[in-house]
Amino acid sequence: MLWRDGALHEDTVQPFDLADRGLLLGDGVFDTALALGGRIVEEAAHLARLGAAGAALGFAVDLGEARAAMRAVAARHPRAAIRTTVTRGAGPRGLRPPAEPRPVLWAAAAPWRPGTAFSEVSLGWSAIRRNETSPASRHKTLGYLDAVLAAEAAGAQGHDEAVFLNMQGRVACAGIGTLFAVSGREVVTPPLDEGVLAGIVRARVLALAPGLGLEASERPVTPEDLAQAEAVFLTNSLRLVAPVRRIGARDHASAGHPAVLALREALSREIAQDCGMAVEG
Repeated sequence: MLWRDGALHEDTVQPFDLADRGLLLGDGVFDTALALGGRIVEEAAHLARLGAAGAALGFAVDLGEARAAMRAVAARHPRAAIRTTVTRGAGPRGLRPPAEPRPVLWAAAAPWRPGTAFSEVSLGWSAIRRNETSPASRHKTLGYLDAVLAAEAAGAQGHDEAVFLNMQGRVACAGIGTLFAVSGREVVTPPLDEGVLAGIVRARVLALAPGLGLEASERPVTPEDLAQAEAVFLTNSLRLVAPVRRIGARDHASAGHPAVLALREALSREIAQDCGMAVEG
């Protein structure tokens, strides 16, 4: 299911300007959201982040159009993964952006399986470094080749996804989400300036933690910190809170940790209240 130019299309194959900078240069941004019962989970936060990402690249995202697109495709599935993409649009040959960009926006939906949420993941260390000095490291841009290659390498090693270190050798993120380390009642995640995306679920975990008796903080995390943690979990908008069962050759008993279970329950309860539908079942 695809929304483009104000209409829904069953076929995802649509006419496209081959001069579009999103295609030629990866010059664009995207957002991935979960929709339940036709409602976008954390809709306002997703729209705000999409708008901020476009502004960081130097073009405006029509948030009214983005909202309409997301809601239109979400309405066609009881549970859906929503991808909204915005490119800068077409431009003259060369790298410099056009003076007056004309962004192109579309949204697509795919059925989402409830079992996706809270499922365990295994992570492998990527040889590719995350460049924390790049603005692209803090936004969901269309240039995702590093993540694609890292995921392929991790899969070849028997893992589900990859962990990126930044240029300083500290933990940045996984290819598909942000990471948290748990020790006792303390829940720690790398700050955004370490090359981390401002994840929607990341923000919810940081907000929910104090009410659950957890100490949440943002500070640099080393590979040794992950290795010594009692539990590690990954967050993104489709997996929500995913316990990490292994990083490299080291196993982690993350799924049964009280802090992970408490965050899972609190997030599930919050989403059910907002959307009128349980995450699972």
